[in-house]
Amino acid sequence: MEGLTYLGNALAALAGPWQIAYALGATLAGIVIGLLPGLSATLGVALFTTLTVKMAPNDAILVLICVYVGAIYGGSRTAILLNIPGTAANAAACLDGNMLARQGKAGRAMGIATTGSVAGSLIGVVALAMFTPMLAEVALSFGAFEFFWLGMVGVMMSGSLTGSNPIKGWLMGLLGIFVATIGLDPIHAHPRFTFEQNAMTGGIGLIPALVGAFGFAEILTVMSDRKVAPIRSTTDSVLPRLRDVLQYWRTVIRSGLIGVFIGILPGVGEDMASWSSYAAAKRASRERDLFGKGSVEGLMAAETGDNAAVPGALIPALALGIPGSAPSAVLMAAMIIHGAQPGPMLMVNQPQYIYDVVGITLVATLAILVFGLILVRPILWVLRVPREIIMPIVFVLCVLGSYSITQRLFDVWVMLATGIVCYLLRRRGFPVAPFVLGLVLGDIIDKSLRRGMVLSDGSLEPFFTRPISAVLAALVVIMLLLQIPLVRRWLPGRPAAGETT
Repeated sequence: MEGLTYLGNALAALAGPWQIAYALGATLAGIVIGLLPGLSATLGVALFTTLTVKMAPNDAILVLICVYVGAIYGGSRTAILLNIPGTAANAAACLDGNMLARQGKAGRAMGIATTGSVAGSLIGVVALAMFTPMLAEVALSFGAFEFFWLGMVGVMMSGSLTGSNPIKGWLMGLLGIFVATIGLDPIHAHPRFTFEQNAMTGGIGLIPALVGAFGFAEILTVMSDRKVAPIRSTTDSVLPRLRDVLQYWRTVIRSGLIGVFIGILPGVGEDMASWSSYAAAKRASRERDLFGKGSVEGLMAAETGDNAAVPGALIPALALGIPGSAPSAVLMAAMIIHGAQPGPMLMVNQPQYIYDVVGITLVATLAILVFGLILVRPILWVLRVPREIIMPIVFVLCVLGSYSITQRLFDVWVMLATGIVCYLLRRRGFPVAPFVLGLVLGDIIDKSLRRGMVLSDGSLEPFFTRPISAVLAALVVIMLLLQIPLVRRWLPGRPAAGETT
């Protein structure tokens, strides 16, 4: 009952005219970001984090979550109409969505995508409300030793973002941890890696680094690709058919649960949720021959799964302080900037905050339903804007956003340097998302290790002998061993790295 009271308070606070305007405007902006190939939900959340620094904390988080949800949803438009996923999470929607469009059913396909997105997000909202408080209560037994290993689990999960080469993911995660340790150490305030530069004693700003990694690096990547002609598209009615919803209700529930589960896993993300939901639907379907040829069920599964992963990724971010995806990592950083401290103590110190996030996610879900049904045709005009115009605007926002937080030119240089480094690494096949995870988790790992060593008088024994620490340490070792080809070769049905099935 207490949870319902908190949820009621959250929804009441979101009923004001300004809150409704923020929600609709931010969701629309997120959809536009998702529509434009080359942009991403992470970039959108990072840019809007810089624009919301001066806003009231709850209003700022409302804007950021609406941008996040809107971007994941918006990418399905271009996936259906152009066979170009607006974000990586919408790649699976191309398989059947574009085939339906080629059959003259573009409106029906977008109606299906809207229905699946809303249903998946609603399933995720329910899971967010139910599981976050439960997980937070369990995590209250965590101390410095457990948090160190929990952070290491997050870094190890970053290897899964790189497909068959986890080493690159781990290296980027470790690079993020290194960047997080620049500045004064959290216990004795000794300068580390500052090279006697006073500007670096305060550390590397989280937001300038994130904007550089996902904003400026994205600009360099998009502008270095060959020129793409402006996109022109038309569409018909997008009202969903009730029969499509009722016929595949099992697929919706299954895909929603898969999306939530994958969203909870640190470092996996919405794209994996989409593909996993699609694969599960195909295995269970009586119409599997239609998959890839214009299957309504396949499109429904893909869009339900990726949108359910959004609230799912917020569950470990709020309860454990471990983000489930790259956009949720940036969102968690924004929560810290606005005075919240995600983790087990959030339920003790700010129990209302969790239900505020639940209410905000619900409002964002209703907003994508509104825009998904009535504003498709005007929104698609954005696709006609050449990227040569879009990218300079994004660059200006990157510079202004980095500078406006502390009014230091040093932060602009941090943004530019981070963007150039991440761009060069991306060209060599290194993913940026693990860098973000390492950057966010680096502070947790550093403080937990130092505090643990102080509490144990310099002994490493408690890191391995305390029950929860031992389990988490064993999990880290197992995750490491599973990436060794000799070990993988002995697993049934698991080929070694580099082998084909």
